[in-house]
Amino acid sequence: MLLSFRVANFRSLRTEQQLLLTPAYSDDEPAEVPWEALPVAGIFGANASGKSNVIDALAYMVAMVRESFRESEPDGGVDRYPFALDPASLDEPSTFVVDVVIDDVRYTYGFALDDHCVIEEWMYSYPHKRKRVVFHRRGDEYSYGENSPEGLKQVAQLTESNVLFLSVGVRSKQRVLLPVYEWFRRIAWRTSRDLALGMNLYSEGADLKRIVRLLRAADTGIEDAVLVAESEEEYAARVNRLSGRRQGYEPPRRKRLTFRHRGADGKAVLSLGEQSTGTQSLFRLARPAFGALDRGVPFVVDELDSSLHPFLTAQLIKLFRDRENNPHGAQLIFTSHDVSLLGRIQGEEVLKRDHIWFTEKDESGATELFPVSDFKPRKDENRERRYLAGRYGAVPVVNDELFAAALAAREVAVDVVEES
Repeated sequence: MLLSFRVANFRSLRTEQQLLLTPAYSDDEPAEVPWEALPVAGIFGANASGKSNVIDALAYMVAMVRESFRESEPDGGVDRYPFALDPASLDEPSTFVVDVVIDDVRYTYGFALDDHCVIEEWMYSYPHKRKRVVFHRRGDEYSYGENSPEGLKQVAQLTESNVLFLSVGVRSKQRVLLPVYEWFRRIAWRTSRDLALGMNLYSEGADLKRIVRLLRAADTGIEDAVLVAESEEEYAARVNRLSGRRQGYEPPRRKRLTFRHRGADGKAVLSLGEQSTGTQSLFRLARPAFGALDRGVPFVVDELDSSLHPFLTAQLIKLFRDRENNPHGAQLIFTSHDVSLLGRIQGEEVLKRDHIWFTEKDESGATELFPVSDFKPRKDENRERRYLAGRYGAVPVVNDELFAAALAAREVAVDVVEES
């Protein structure tokens, strides 16, 4: 489980910001849960306040761990995104750190880098609650703990200055590094790429059946889902199109996902593209959500409420908060504009006090990330109302006169165009 994530000098995150997932209020969590950290963290704030940058920072760290060995050319520098509104930040390093618990052992892993190279990288473990150095890298100098295997020293000789030692080490079969690397690799995401993926990801079996049950429970009108193989004519036409490029190649037969709906004359069959935007969004959220719950890993979603009714968003959050549905300690980390999630839906509290975070930009354009617990809210406080009243900050400051003037100017421009 993720205990904390720290980042500095990435996009709008100028100074170090920390997303902390350890409980602030022990009485808010149910007794005897199998979780060592909070199962949910929701980040709220105004447009352009930096909510997505927190998610992007974690995604960047994951990408560096997983891909720096493959993607970085020797002496090719490092692609990064420092805070651009202060010229001094361009020369300062960007830093990323996670504290995680894996199989009852806590690990700290982090790195700092600039445009040219990895300046520092480190990993510590805490078996028996005592700090143990796995490795610590400072530029091209490495140090190791007394319990670290000798093979790590050979990895250092293979590691380019712009590549993470962790990425090289796991490919050199250094098993001491594998738990942390696997934690990064297994994180589930809801990204724009997921939305563009074809339905070949879905196979007949328990996975699809679980998703259908969820869609039925959400009152989408869907009764069942079936994967239908393309016809002989469609398959032959596709083979002919490909034969010019790949002689003798016979591609696998594609399957198209269809849904059976309740209809006036029985059951109508519709494709995914013919479903409502909300149904499509819930469908594409369901698979990674179930995967995260099954594996006990974080599920990270930007704009969780996009195209979803608040009731459905609340139910998805509830899956992660419920010990029966979440026995392995999966975590849902999301951003949202839906302030109803801060209150009660159908009489039930959606988020506990220590599940709620806000982002706000200061006068220099830098993002501050802070928890609602900073305001010491009462357990029974109406957090939705207080947030909308501006008591927690993190709301847009709108100049009514300028806003009205901008709309009026647009209307005048439209009138001029129409008259011409």
